[in-house]
Amino acid sequence: MRVLLHACCGPCSIMSVKMLREAGHEVTAYFANPNIHPVSEFLRRSEAMQEAARRLDLPVIWQYDVYSISGWLGVVYERGLAANPDGRRCAYCYASRLTLTAAAAREYGFDAFCTSLLYSRHQRHESIREEGERAEARVGGVKFLYMDFRPGWQEGIDLSKAWGLYRQNYCACIFSEEERFLKKVQRLAQQAQ
Repeated sequence: MRVLLHACCGPCSIMSVKMLREAGHEVTAYFANPNIHPVSEFLRRSEAMQEAARRLDLPVIWQYDVYSISGWLGVVYERGLAANPDGRRCAYCYASRLTLTAAAAREYGFDAFCTSLLYSRHQRHESIREEGERAEARVGGVKFLYMDFRPGWQEGIDLSKAWGLYRQNYCACIFSEEERFLKKVQRLAQQAQ
């Protein structure tokens, strides 16, 4: 099958591409991530994706015009998802990117779409699968391909380090950044007392 792979970043794409190719699929990446905060993080992830694509000889469709942190945050606050009740903010994030990917896959004539988010041990895989299937139903004409890329976790880390790719330390949105570093802030607050 011809598969359009939503690429959240370079490091997560490495094993996703390798495993899809090993399964016999022809892969093109799709970089569309309106949620990444701050803009400097978005740019670093884009550069890492460019390098990963070069090393993997991977064609990429770059969808920079959907980047809108203010638009993405507006929807999060409008829907009351900032606190991430029951993982609904993450589900919205998956849905927003998978719907973009499904639409691009249909537009460019791909057989299926997938996401490199399925590489991470830190992501909600069942939610990603559900949102992928919903995007398939919403957009129509293209299949969501679920694959668990986590078995390649360590190999992907090793390759991304060997290639000198920027490796982020939080999911992407401002909320995940806060969650990642909040313990450090709390320790500083305790020390200051």
